[in-house]
Formats: sequence, C-alpha cells, structure tokens
Amino acid sequence: MRIAIVSETFLPQANGVVTRLCQALAHLRAGGDEVLLVVPEGGPAEHAGVPVHGVAGFPLPLYPDLSVAVPRPAVLRALDAFGPDVIHAVNPAVLGWSAVYQARRRRTPLLCSFHTHLPRYLHHYGLGLLEHFAWDLLRALHGQADRNLCISSAMVDELRSHGFPRLELGWQGGVDPGRFHPRRRDPNMRARLLGGRPDGPLLVYVGRLGAEKGVERLRPVLERLPEARLALVGDGPHRAALEAHFAGTPTTFAGRLDGAELGAAYASADCFVFPSTSETLGLVVLEAMASGTPVVAA
Repeated sequence: MRIAIVSETFLPQANGVVTRLCQALAHLRAGGDEVLLVVPEGGPAEHAGVPVHGVAGFPLPLYPDLSVAVPRPAVLRALDAFGPDVIHAVNPAVLGWSAVYQARRRRTPLLCSFHTHLPRYLHHYGLGLLEHFAWDLLRALHGQADRNLCISSAMVDELRSHGFPRLELGWQGGVDPGRFHPRRRDPNMRARLLGGRPDGPLLVYVGRLGAEKGVERLRPVLERLPEARLALVGDGPHRAALEAHFAGTPTTFAGRLDGAELGAAYASADCFVFPSTSETLGLVVLEAMASGTPVVAA
C-alpha cells in the first residue's frame, strides 16, 4: 500500500507524537508499504527508509521550539507525484489542511489521528479565550476524515462530546521492553540525576519543559519532603522560568536524554512524577511503568 502521512511535528522534536510516528514508519516499511512523510522542515530528509518532504514554516510565537508549516502548492505536487492509496493526517491543525484538500481532490481515503490537546494547552499560554475557536478548527478538520483515531478511550469520549464524527480507538501507544526495563537501573545515571547531591528519595519527571506540563506544581512536593531530590529530564521553552522557580531546591535539570540513557533514567528513579493534566495518553507514564518505577500522576 502507498501511504502518505502529513504531520504537524517530527524530528528533531522529542515528544510522544514523534516517538509513535517513528515507530509506525519502521513498522510500515518492514511490512512492505511505501510511505511518504510530509512535515515541517528542519529534520532529516529520510527516516527508516521513508522519504521526508520538508515544508517551510515559521516558529510558533509562544513556543519557538515548534515550527508551523503552512500548506503550499509544493505539498500538493509531492502528494500528487507519490499517488497515495490512503492519506493519514497526524494531529492536523495547519499543515493538515493539505491532507484534507488532497484527499478530497483525489477522492483518497483520509485518516486523522488526535494526539495533542490543543484547546487545553491554550489556557497555559493566556489564550483560553480561543478554546472555542480551537475546537471549531479541529472539528472542521476531523470532520473531513473517513475515520478519526484516538489513542485513549478517554479521548474518544471527550471528542464525541464535542461533536467529532467517526471516532475509533486506535494507534495506541506501546513501549519497547528492551529499552524500558528495571534492569536498566544504573548507579552512574542515578548519581547524574542527583546532580552531585547526597543520595535520597529520587523523583524523576520526563517530558517537555512547557507551561502546559504544570511542572511548577512539583515544588510543594519538595517542600513537604525535604529529603527528596527531583530530576527534570527534558527541555523546552519554559526551562529558564522553571530554573528560577526551583532555585534553592535539590532539583537537577538533566536536559534531553534518548535511547539507553533515557531507559536508565526511568529505572534509576525511586518514583516517576507527572503533573500534567493536558495529556491525551501520556506515553512517558507507560515507559516509567515498563521500567518498574512507581508512578504518581495527575
């Protein structure tokens, strides 16, 4: 089968959507499918044997780490040349309109998947008044799809309450037990996460350092548990604000970790903490559980 995937985000971004997308690309290629990936420019030209068509865009003002790619004729030409049997719009918002237009023009089946709770994110950036507009935009996009995939049953229920049609639970996240396992526990990684401090109960957060993640809410935990240490694994536009917020506390900013280092970070923690209330699934929670680490999540 020839499958065109249009996504609002891809490498070098590190998030659950990108992780799942990379896994899907490898799986599709292993099954013999031909795939074309259309994403904002700035990443690789190829991944897992899949050609990547980069689309010019601009940094999101409130989230400069992310690029918003705008639909343009070159995207339609690339999709025409590829001739897909099906088009999959991942997290459609802006670039996703290219997928909608092309699917309708070519009468190609269109699949959309919902991964990021954009309406809820807006409140964390002082844009809560735009929530109704965001729901209208997303409902219009997903309303064009022949099938809309949700990655959790909770999102199926929520999108149904907002009038999204043709919903189905699918493309759910899984984790690689070879990468995330209790045997990955590593005293050297633990020392790194402690940041040179004496050992003590080690709390670890993994994820973007963005306002929408609610990481600030972890400081009262440290104040109530003075013997505890906190390590924040990840990076993002809110890091400087968080460094100021956690000043004077036993908090280590470990930066982004990948591969074996990420698996070791999960397994070396005493508890995984995740305060975000804007998740559609929370892949990091599954990774922590696979690593044998107790989880406390909002």
